Amino acid sequence: MAKPNPYLEYLLEHFAPLGQIHSRAMFGGHCLYCNGITFALVAGQAVYLKADDVNRPQFEARGLAPFRPFPDSDMVMKYYEAPAEMFESLEGLREWAGAAVAAGERAKQPKRKAVS
Repeated sequence: MAKPNPYLEYLLEHFAPLGQIHSRAMFGGHCLYCNGITFALVAGQAVYLKADDVNRPQFEARGLAPFRPFPDSDMVMKYYEAPAEMFESLEGLREWAGAAVAAGERAKQPKRKAVS
């Protein structure tokens, strides 16, 4: 039986206004899903939100770092640190986490083939 994780339980409750939230343990952390769409990673006590070409500039403008699965490697993933204001208001939650859900939805869409 899995040991309760109070931080993860808090996050599931915090993100609930976005839709049906659930988690899955992965590689020592957790993936968070909203209505079946992957939108965040939890590593330790840090939350990283899904980013793509549409919302990545907002993270970069704030100086928020991308997720590095291996601290001694330059490899990064398409997830960025969640800003503090995401936890301070419903508006911040919808702005930042909502954009991460939208990035997850875009990632699931089939890629169009280039027309020659």
